[in-house]
Formats: sequence, C-alpha cells, structure tokens
Amino acid sequence: MSVAAETKINVGFAGAVLLTLLLAACGDAPGNAAPASGARADYTEVATALTTMIEHERGQKGLAAMSIALVDEEGVAWAAGFGEQSPGVPATAETVYRVGSVSKLFTDIAVMQLAEQGEIDIDAPVRTYLSDFAPDNRSGTPITLRQLMSHRSGLIREPPAGNYFDDGGASLTATVASLNGTPLIYEPEARTKYSNAGIAVVGYTLEVTQGEPFADYVKRTVIDPIGMTSSAFTPEPGIVDDLARAYMWGFDRGLFDAPTFELGMAPAGSMYSTVLDLARFMGVMFRRGELADGAAGTPPARLLAPETLEAMWQPQFAAPGATTGYGLGFAVQERAGELQLGHGGAIYGFSTQLAFLPGSRLGVVVVSAVDGTNTITTRVADAALQLMLAARDGQPLPTTPTRGTAAIAPALALELEGTYGTGSGAVEFDAREGSLFMTPARGGATVEIRARGDTLIVDDRIAFGTRFVREHDGGATTALLPLGPGGDPLATLPRQPPAGRPDLPPAHWNGLIGEYGPDHNVLYILERNGQLHALIEWFFLYPLEEISRDIYAFPADWGLYHGEHLVFSRDEDDRATSVEAASVAFARRDVGTEAGGTFRIDPVRPVAELRAEALAASPPDEPGPFRDSELVEVATLEPGILLDVRYSTTNNFMSSVFYDEPRVFLQRPAAEAVARAHLALAEHGFGLLLHDGYRPWYVTRMFFDATPEEQKLFVADPASGSRHNRGSAIDLNLYDLATGEPADMVGTYDEFSPRSFPNYPGGTSRQRWQREILRRAMEAEGFSVYEAEWWHFDHDDWREYALQNATFGELGR
Repeated sequence: MSVAAETKINVGFAGAVLLTLLLAACGDAPGNAAPASGARADYTEVATALTTMIEHERGQKGLAAMSIALVDEEGVAWAAGFGEQSPGVPATAETVYRVGSVSKLFTDIAVMQLAEQGEIDIDAPVRTYLSDFAPDNRSGTPITLRQLMSHRSGLIREPPAGNYFDDGGASLTATVASLNGTPLIYEPEARTKYSNAGIAVVGYTLEVTQGEPFADYVKRTVIDPIGMTSSAFTPEPGIVDDLARAYMWGFDRGLFDAPTFELGMAPAGSMYSTVLDLARFMGVMFRRGELADGAAGTPPARLLAPETLEAMWQPQFAAPGATTGYGLGFAVQERAGELQLGHGGAIYGFSTQLAFLPGSRLGVVVVSAVDGTNTITTRVADAALQLMLAARDGQPLPTTPTRGTAAIAPALALELEGTYGTGSGAVEFDAREGSLFMTPARGGATVEIRARGDTLIVDDRIAFGTRFVREHDGGATTALLPLGPGGDPLATLPRQPPAGRPDLPPAHWNGLIGEYGPDHNVLYILERNGQLHALIEWFFLYPLEEISRDIYAFPADWGLYHGEHLVFSRDEDDRATSVEAASVAFARRDVGTEAGGTFRIDPVRPVAELRAEALAASPPDEPGPFRDSELVEVATLEPGILLDVRYSTTNNFMSSVFYDEPRVFLQRPAAEAVARAHLALAEHGFGLLLHDGYRPWYVTRMFFDATPEEQKLFVADPASGSRHNRGSAIDLNLYDLATGEPADMVGTYDEFSPRSFPNYPGGTSRQRWQREILRRAMEAEGFSVYEAEWWHFDHDDWREYALQNATFGELGR
C-alpha cells in the first residue's frame, strides 16, 4: 500500500451509507492477558488492556511483529514489542520498522526550520528554488511549498520515476525531474490531492538549497537533535540490523516477504525508526519544540519555535474554524473537543500510526510488520488514546475500544451468500473456507465479515467498523440493514435473486484484461458487473470510467488515485502491452496461457530417466489403520459425466504420456459425491468434465522431480504423497450442456500461475462465476478446493485411505 496517510478503505454504500472504516472502535477480545511488563504504575491497567487487544488482533489476523509506545509529558509510559522481528528474535520497543508517510513530518519540519531562519519562503513559487521544476501547470497559480506540504498543489499522487512501484533505484533528482510535463490533476489550492510526488519535491528543495543530500541533511538537523539514535532515511548499518522482517499478502494468497528497495521519493516515505524514537519525537511536540534544558542561564535548545509548530498544526486552505484536514505535514482532526495530530504510514510490509494530543500531552505510536494493516494500527492507537485519557482523569477504563469480534458460523456464512441492495449501493457476500467476505458493488476492497452477537461487522486486516443486522423470516436472510454510528439502520438492502450467468464483456476489453507491473505490486485489470475495474496495490478495487477505447478514469471523487487516468497501449493483435496508470508505467505480465491452451514446463531432467527412478521407488510407509480401497470408475456412475484425461496423452504440462488409458477412478464415496454434483449442476446448464482422479504414486514423484523449484507449489511432494494417490482427489471442470464445450475459467487446467488460485481476483465476471458454481457444487458434496488450484478438490474422507501405486491396468476392469 502506498505511503499515504489517508489509508481509508471504503467498503461502500452510496451517499450517507458510505462509511470510512479506519477510525471505528474495535470489537470483543476474549480472555485476559497477563499484566503488561515495563509499564509505569499509572499506566499498568492501560498497558494490560492494550496487550490483550494486540495479542487478540495478532492471533486473529495472522500478524507478525508489532511494537507500541505510549508517551505523556513525563516521557515514555510504556513500550513493548509483540511477536518476532525475525525468526527466533522477539520484537521489542527497539525493533526497527519502515514507517512510511510518518517520514513526511520530518521532511516538513526541516523546511520549517529554514522558514524560521528566513532562508525559505514557503509561499514563494517552488521554481524560486528549483528552476527546472516544470509540471504542466496551466492554472496561472504557481505551486508553492505550502501547497505541497498540505497536499493542495494538484500534483499527481506518484511521480513517473522513483514511485511506490519503481524498484529501479531512481535518485531523488531523477524522481523530481520525471514530474516535468506531467499535467496537474487539479488547480493549486482547489482541493486536497494526496501526493507523494509533492513531498518528494519538498525534500528535493532542501537538498538543492542546502547543498547536502536530503537524508544527511534531515538526520543532522531534525533526527539527531531529537535524540532519535535508531532512525534514518537510509538503511544504515547498526539501524537496519534490528529491522523487522516484513510481509505482503493478497486476497488470493498468504504472506510473502516484502520487498526492501528504497523509494526514489524518499522524503515522502523512506524513514526507518523505532517506537521509542517516535515517542521522543512526540515528547518534543508536547514541549512545543523544546529539545532539552540548556546550560544555566541559557534558553533551552529548540527544534522549532512554538508559533511555528502551531502554524503547522492548522488545517491549510480550509474554511475558518475547520478542525480536520492537512496542516503542514500533520494530519489534523478533533477528538473530544481537542486537537489530535499525527500521521499514518504504509510502505511494503509495514503499517504505522502515530497520534498525539498536544493539549493533553498524550501520544501513541503503533507499528505492524504486515502490509495493509493500517486499520489495525489505527484502532490500537485510537484505543490507547481513549484509555490514556480515562486513566489521566481517574475514570474506569472503557472496555468498548479494545473489544474484538468472533468468527461467523460456517453455516451462517453460506446462508448469507448473495447480493443485497441494488446499483452502486449493493454489496456482495461470498462464503469461502467457512468465512464470509463482502465486496461493495461500488468498489473499494474485499473485506471479511465477522460478528458481535447478532451484529455483522467488517473486521479484517484492512478494514473495520461497518455493521449490519439481518432481516430474516426465521431462517433465510431477506435483507441487510447497515447501521449508523448510533446503531440506527441507515438503509434496507433487500436480498436479490441469483443473477445467473453474467454477460460477456465488450470485445474491446478482452485485450486489456490481465496483469501488469512488477511481482511485488501487481496491477490487475478485470471486468466486474459489466464494468472494467483496476485492482491496484493488492487491495484497492476501483471501477473505471471509459473515456475512449484505450483511456479510462479512476473514480473522480474517492480513492487513492481520484482524478487520474489509465492509458493503454496495444499491439497489432489488439492486446494491451502496457498501461500508464496514474502516470506510472506498468508493463503487461505474461501469466499462464491463452484461453483453451495447455500450460507446459521444461522438465528439469529427461522424462524417461524420471520414470525409471519413480517406478523403482516405493511410496513412504504410513501408520494405519486405513479403510480398504474401493476404487470405482466415476464415469460408470453417471453417463453424462465427460472425460478429458490429458495424462493419457501428450496434451499436458509435461508433454508426456503417463496413463495407458483415459480413465478416472475414485474411492466410492468420493465418486458418488462427484456424480451428485454433476446432477446438481444441470440447473445451471453445466455438467462435469473430469481430468484426473486416482493417480499412481510413481506419477506424483515424476511430476515433483520434473518441476522447477519455484513452481513446486503446484505439484505434490512424494514424501507425503498426493490425495490423488489415495483416490480421494479429483481434477475437473464444467462443460456447457448445450454446446459440450468446456467452461472458460480465469486460468486453464494445470496452469502453474496465480491465475490457478481459487480466489484469484482477475478475469471476467463470467469466468469467476463459473469457477464459483463449480466450487459450490463440489463443496455441497463434501469436497474442499485446494488452495492453489481451482480445479482440484479433495474429498473430506481422504485421510481414511492409504497411498497407492497401482497402474490403471493393475486396477482391473
């Protein structure tokens, strides 16, 4: 997720029902934590409550390292780490994290120091200091540092070079130069447009005017004077030695290591720090810029004058009396009648929230080492401030801020599956692996639904707070009622009848649908509900407005890239080769195969050699007892079932023959379940097309030994065997009863690519609908889909059968 402070996830309704999900409170955390160690006596209860909350969230959301610090006018009241900063090394308050957009505060403070000294005028045109700075600004209003620092310059969000996606090592100079000629999204001062590019320009102004590299200058003038000994804008040895291992993830995949490259726009988000160092920073803010006591008879050293900080804490270009917006660097809002300041941060694998109340002199910083978890760090920070205020006032600690939620019963999740409401206000509920997920028709993100009593609550890594209650007729849900902050229904969303098979998208979209960009941050272009969409930065799903055949617009009034465009380039076959999205270039990724094609690998060793070794080997010994094998030929149970047994031909991923007959066997309970699923699919106009069932163990060994290491996710390890070897797994597809043609899925059978993941978000509505129809039919008959292959289903009783190695001929007729 890009290094924005405004990490708001809209799960979406139209008008008044559209809710922001960052600032809501948390829900029912079970159990009691041991008292938190190291807390000052007056904050012991606060630390204990927060420990319970953090450990609940870590366990429920699968989080890695987290650290927290509470600070007041006396200093650090409590600081702690949770989880591991690296395998076997506990996280602590001294664990180093990348803190993303919290960096902006330090960049802007360095500028304001020079403004105090009269060396820089933040209201002068930036070209006063950067004569070569030349975005396409036709407004007649010059861009100033004040505008850039408060996100009112109208610049694009990401610079074309050195942006959040760019791992090419662009310098700050090249990053700022890439902005030349880029058109402004809005006229300067017209409206807020969060811009990492803008803060890059601010930092570059420091570098040019002071004749010193940006990172060195800010460390010397801001970081070191505060005493932040574990902080820097570059990965300095001695600091990054304690850097937490960070993780990315996607809706269709688990955790994977986050990239570690530096951003060309370093002033906007490349700072490394600890919660203790950031607590020291908040202490300086509480003292209105005072650093330390001076010698007797001399004034204390200062970071900034109080009046300068006060000016930075006021919303810029806002209506008189406004209490929300961006100051100079600081995000500004109101809490219980007083000013709350701070910033969020999000950079590959790290999520930060820093918040403080300068009037009450209370502050908190929370950091997580899992990407996209700003909602969680914000909730913990919000709860911490509520608890600290209560402790300061001698009041009982509120329990609501730290409460968690419970999982929805799988049966209820399945019953709730469907679409509620109409138009842009509709929401789609989808049951997967016993959990319930929601995607707004309007776009925003796919989020998990959990429960607190009878109330359904959005609660996962990236979003929290939207609540629903069910209307039902004693059983089936007939409508959902989204609730407002006070618990009153805001609307009624009637349950819609199943929509049936979606229409195909317009032909000119086919060449655009696909993946673009680098491995560390894939851009998906997909069709959904008859509209082209972009899924960007793993979690953000945006409907696109078609401007022309090759030009599309992000939503005009919401999202990370509002007001920006996507421009596609096509080849002679009408297939897009790249897209410039929000001024960032994304090359098309070659993923999988074309529809209907066969995915193939180059075996790492000759197939004949692998076959001889596999036939000479034996399956691993297993402790029993097991049921007697009762393999039956599936097609004999239901004549409408069709076969496409590719392993009996060379039309498979290894281009070799493995079976001497095109037959599919399963243990009888699984085979009968497949037959029932086939009959149930007829109401949707489909039957089942079988690719593989029972597979001799020696073939599994051949597959594994032939496959390159990086692709072994898609083949079973013979050391434990495959569920196919037990006769309890089936590979299959749908076929159209009217035409006999196989269903077109997002990826093809036996494709070794993420398109094979059963939750892969790309493709078209029809492809995903057909994938889900197959999945639902199989799950209803006791099968579970394999996490990496939409076509592979394991029967629930697979553990009851032993591995087998008999050939089809040995099974008999």
